[in-house]
This record gives sequence, C-alpha cells and structure tokens, in this order.
Amino acid sequence: MSLPVDQVTPLAAGFCFGEGPRWFEGLLWFSDMLGEAVHTVTLGGAMTTLPLPGHRPSGLGFRPDGSLLITSTDDRVVLRYDGDTVTTIADLAEAVPADLGDMVVDAAGRAYIGSQAFEGGVIVCLDPDNSVAIVAEDLEFPNGMVITPDGRSLIVAESTGRRLTTFTITDDGALADRRVFAEGLDGPPDGIALDSDGGVWTAMTLAHRFDRIVAGGAVTDRIDVGERAAIACTLGGLGRRTLFLLSSPDAYPKRLKGTRLSQLDTVTVDIPGAGLP
Repeated sequence: MSLPVDQVTPLAAGFCFGEGPRWFEGLLWFSDMLGEAVHTVTLGGAMTTLPLPGHRPSGLGFRPDGSLLITSTDDRVVLRYDGDTVTTIADLAEAVPADLGDMVVDAAGRAYIGSQAFEGGVIVCLDPDNSVAIVAEDLEFPNGMVITPDGRSLIVAESTGRRLTTFTITDDGALADRRVFAEGLDGPPDGIALDSDGGVWTAMTLAHRFDRIVAGGAVTDRIDVGERAAIACTLGGLGRRTLFLLSSPDAYPKRLKGTRLSQLDTVTVDIPGAGLP
C-alpha cells in the first residue's frame, strides 16, 4: 500500500502538537504537548479535553486498573489520571539525563519511559509500586515504544540513531539482549505501532510519511503526508484496523507554540494491531 496525502481521512484538528496516541475504551487518546492538555476523540471526530496547565504532556499509557499515566516532558514527572483527578506519582528529575518522552505500559502495569538525550538516552521502568529503575542506557533519543503480544519483547525507536531497536523483557521487567530491528532509516523515527504480522508502523518525521517496516528494514507500505511532519501513530478502532496518524506542520514542537495547526487522520489497514499499547 502506498497512499498519497489526499487519500487519508481527516478525523480531528485544532490542537497544537499531538503526541503519544493510544486507543482505549473506544476512544483515541493523545497528548497536546504545547497545548498543555490530553485530548480524546471518538471515531466520529468528537473531541474532549483534559487540561493540564503547567505541564507539557507526551507519552501516555494505561495501567490495568484503567488509570492513565502521562509523562510531563521538561519537569520530568509522571502524572496519573484516575478519571477524576490528576496527581504526580513519580519525579524522575534526578534519575534521567534529559526530558521525558514516549511511554508504553505492560500488562503488569510497569511503565517504560524514554528520556530523550541525543546521546546517552535511557529507558526508565516505573513499577506498579512507583519505584524506579534504569533498564536501558546509551540510546540515541529513545522515542516511540511497543511491546509484543507475548509480553517478552520491547521495540523502541531511536530517533537520532535512525533505527528501531529490540530488547527482551525479563521476568523482573528489566531489558536485555539488545539487538537491531531495522537501521539506516530515512526517518528519524518517532511514534510507532505494532501489527499482528510483526510489522512496525513508524512515523518518519522529516521524511513526511508513515512507513510499515519489517524486521531487517524493508518497507512494505507507505503513507505520504505531503509537507507535514509525521509525528506518531497507533492502531485501534474496530478490530484494531484503523491506523491513527498524528502530523504537524513542523517537527519541532517549540516552533508551534500558540498555533492550532496539527491534525489527526486515519487510514484503514489490512493487518490489525497487536501487542501494547
């Protein structure tokens, strides 16, 4: 499949910089980083907003109890939204070398969170008891993450490294056996989504497209977004066959402060989503 930008279906617009999309309980959730909010969108395009004044949210993930975890980028804390209130559950400022970014939460409620240093980036594991451990180091701007359906592997996009990297998840939640899933990408890769055939949909930010990449690096499908920067994607909807695409007029969030020019589009795909998120 190779689609031009005019063949995607618009779903929502009017927000500043969308990140971290997640499909949960019939809604598409995503962060509006500079808009200081998290939005939900129905498949009909109706949008609601959770304001987060003073925070720049990015990564999202749901724990087994249904509570939403939110990374707050530059103050380097993790927030929890229980459906009524937002609280801070972890301060990672002393543990990480750079701002927080994307996140994926496993079936046990462990949150894997990237700290986005251009060199020397790390992944932090926030356990269900909210204790913290560094589980991967020496990453080049860790960004989007997914966990395979068996819960045994984590794939992370290394943006400045222009690669996708796989780790084995050990029984205690640590990451081991680092290996390359795909490298030499046209990217840099940002947000990613996994399908049931093991393909990884990848937002190729500065290449202005979303690519489906298989192990070894071959691109099997491509969606062009014109002059827009491809930021993040996820699979959800009926049968997890809707690919949600977040794009922006610029790849660098701070250039968009005060604007409302980012958008959410959809494409129906043949291979459904799998794993987490």
